[in-house]
Amino acid sequence: MKSSRRTFLITSIGAVSALALSREALADAPKVAESDPTAQALGYKMDASKVDKAKFAKYAAGEECDNCSFFQGKPTDAFAPCPMFAGKQVAAKGWCSAYNKKA
Repeated sequence: MKSSRRTFLITSIGAVSALALSREALADAPKVAESDPTAQALGYKMDASKVDKAKFAKYAAGEECDNCSFFQGKPTDAFAPCPMFAGKQVAAKGWCSAYNKKA
């Protein structure tokens, strides 16, 4: 139950942050570094194939930021804004534990 509550809170905070920022401002935003404290907390990797599968058992091959519901770019964008990392862009081929498959 803790994991679901944590995911809900992280998702809610990210969504509110995204609403507060304009899309144009995010397009020029810096890229998230794996050393960023939020990135470390969410297990963010710029290359999804390098996710620690022992630590993040929910990761499944094929899960990448570009097919996550939080990715705010086009499928062809190499980097795009993500509300989980307010004001920063994630790699399209990246992954974090907030991953939520697009519908």
